[in-house]
Amino acid sequence: MDLYDLFLRRASVRKFRPEPLREGDLDKLLLAAQRAPTDATAQMYSLLRVSDGALRAEVARLSNNPHVQTAAEFFVLLADVHRLRRLVEHRGGEWGHWPRTAAHFAVADAVLAGSALATTAESLGYGICWIGGVLEAVEALGELFALPEGVFPVAGLCVGVPEEVPAPRPRLSRSLVVHEDRYREPGPAELEQAYEDMRPITRSADWYKVLERYFTRGGIMEQREPAYQRFTARQGFDPDLPPGTDAPSLGGLIEQALAQGYRSVLFREGVCWVEREPEASRGEGKPGGALSGALASAGKPFRPPLPNGG
Repeated sequence: MDLYDLFLRRASVRKFRPEPLREGDLDKLLLAAQRAPTDATAQMYSLLRVSDGALRAEVARLSNNPHVQTAAEFFVLLADVHRLRRLVEHRGGEWGHWPRTAAHFAVADAVLAGSALATTAESLGYGICWIGGVLEAVEALGELFALPEGVFPVAGLCVGVPEEVPAPRPRLSRSLVVHEDRYREPGPAELEQAYEDMRPITRSADWYKVLERYFTRGGIMEQREPAYQRFTARQGFDPDLPPGTDAPSLGGLIEQALAQGYRSVLFREGVCWVEREPEASRGEGKPGGALSGALASAGKPFRPPLPNGG
């Protein structure tokens, strides 16, 4: 199939026939995913193929996407630096501290692999649907999939025989998404035209209602954010917190300490003190690790240092 024609008519499919993939096609999809580009040869992603029926049903429920259960195949695309760390340490290397960069390239690798798999599936006549709803219950899914430190879900991907082939959906004008040499801010008239261009994508003919539901204060993305921050921090992708910390950020950890009744949190180079009557607790290391240690040692009183260091 000509790829240009494929992209002219492609659309996400959410209704699938109860049929498996043709023999040999799964191998083609996985080959395409593994041949996708990757940064520094590292392949910082994994594909989790969910084949257990009960597990599929639970993922469908948690993500609020019933087609997860009805598609012939369902994959979860994982950002994964766990395997890379194992490889480095297997040869005696010391793993570096680069959590934000790790998240950046691992997400990119996962999306590139998933896109290659999806495009190959569509070229073979299958329907696909990306599932962002895996972030609706990212912590629960982490437990279900037994994800180790260094791994988190990026998206789900349904593949199957389409029951119906929907019409292509509109996109923003090229002038809004393609920039040349410098980023160009759109003007008010262009923004208004964008709403007009995207109007057919919704039943209400008002694209703003979609954006409002997802991206404004109190919307779906804001609701997903706390759990996503907690989970990625727990998995080792926060530069200020040690893996396993049950807090979304260093600021969130300080808020937890204050909520537990500590009246002050004192940082000095290499040490942190937390105080609440009648005790004070101490942790050592970088700020996030020191505060985590101080909270973990609560109940073991220390004499806090005087302001002059005496």
